Amino acid sequence: MKKNTSIFITILGTILLAGGLYMVRTIIDPQGMMKTMPYLAIGFGCGMFGHGLGELYNRHIIGKDPQLAKQMEINKKDERNVMLANTAKAKGFDIMTYVFSALLLAYAFMGCGWEIVIPFVVAYLFVEIYAVYSRVKIERE
Repeated sequence: MKKNTSIFITILGTILLAGGLYMVRTIIDPQGMMKTMPYLAIGFGCGMFGHGLGELYNRHIIGKDPQLAKQMEINKKDERNVMLANTAKAKGFDIMTYVFSALLLAYAFMGCGWEIVIPFVVAYLFVEIYAVYSRVKIERE
């Protein structure tokens, strides 16, 4: 089942990438949403293609070496590795908070329109509110 999903994601990524490149080449004088649509398709296509192909390659390598598969499973469930991964995510979140707020201020001082700044503010507040919600939920447990 997982292999079929990875193949589907790889093919869908390829289609999105090709469609985005086709739109960049064929759309003359894009207006509104069509200015960014090809680049979104290219970005999502590249991400999906890379993820799907990586999963397929990973499964291929694990299929050849069952000992490696067992070791990877142990490493994934090891408490120390889980703690290290969570610590790295926490540090990444901390730095992201400062970088994101500096970027917001830079856009505001550059005089960018509200249609650019407001979505960033909404996304920033969503992430911060979710962090507070998660902390309260974890403290209750």
